[in-house]
Formats: sequence, C-alpha cells, structure tokens
Amino acid sequence: MVTRTGAPTRREQILKEAARLFAERGFHGVGVDEIGAAVGISGPGLYRHFSGKDAMLAELLVGISGQLLTGGRRRVSEASGNPDALLDSLIEGHIDFALDDRPLITLHDRELDRLRESDRKLVRQFQRQYVELWVEVVREVYPGLSEPSARSAVHSVFGLLNSTPHLGRAGTLPGRGATAGLLHRMARGAFAAAGTD
Repeated sequence: MVTRTGAPTRREQILKEAARLFAERGFHGVGVDEIGAAVGISGPGLYRHFSGKDAMLAELLVGISGQLLTGGRRRVSEASGNPDALLDSLIEGHIDFALDDRPLITLHDRELDRLRESDRKLVRQFQRQYVELWVEVVREVYPGLSEPSARSAVHSVFGLLNSTPHLGRAGTLPGRGATAGLLHRMARGAFAAAGTD
C-alpha cells in the first residue's frame, strides 16, 4: 500500500494489519478477530469496513497493482524527456514499494490464487500494463534491445527488487538508504547487462 501523508484511516489501518498477518501466517491462518484486535476493534466491527477477509485480500492485491501502475504512469508523465532519468525514477518507485510494502509481495506470491477470477484478471491486467510501461522506457535507454529481451529483463529486475521479503527482518538490513542504493545499482546493472546483447 502506498503510504499517504497524514494519519491513516481506519480502513487503511485494517488493511495494513491484515497484510502483515496474512503474510506472517497465511490467509487461512488468520481470523477476523485477530485482525480486529490488531487495530483495536472487535472482529465483527470489521464488517463495517469490509464484507470479510476475501474483500480485504482483494483490496490489498488489486489495490497495490493499481497503485504501482498509477505511480509508473505519473512518473512517465512527469519525465523531462530524459529516458535514463525516467528509468531511474521507475526503479526508485518500485524500490519504495519493495521496501515499504514487503508483506504485500509475500501475500501476492502466496495468496493470489485465492482471489475471485475477476479480481485475479484485474491484477494481471494492471501488472501487464505496468510491465509494458517499463519495457518502453528500457528500450529507449537500450535501443538495441529487442522487445522480448526487454520484457524478460524487466521481469528479471522485478524478481530482484521483489526479493526484499527474503532479505531478512528489517532490523537486520544495512539501513533503508543503503539497501535502496544497493537495489538500484543492481537493477541498473541488470538492465545494462541485458542491453549489451
């Protein structure tokens, strides 16, 4: 979830705690009462905000896919015409997600198949559009890279950046800035290696 300025709404608090708990113990390992307790309301009180756990999961996974796409489009629209700077901006935006919303990566990997078919299709649609946005930028930076190679490179870089849940607990990392810098250098290195085909 992209963080907002100002205090989070009750709905945002519920989603954040649901994501954390689902990532830690799995969708079926968490009850509505536990999610409610994590935000200081009764389990049944959650039904004022969501129809159930399935609705929370759908909002989390569809929501983050939509937010990544919207953020990517915003970065493209704000770009100054420098493809290198735009690629750096896209990488920075994805690193922010990968470091700040680590539970959502775990949740996507483990629980995407639990979504209703219509929600799963929407997630995949947003993801395809997000990938294609990156492919276009990567091919501007590395014009000799074929479209299939650029797409493979983008997916590979996403795999690298989305590995953050496996880096260890937040306290064991070298610090957010250092980790972000390392991920950025590795992503640019991967694209540069692909561009030498």
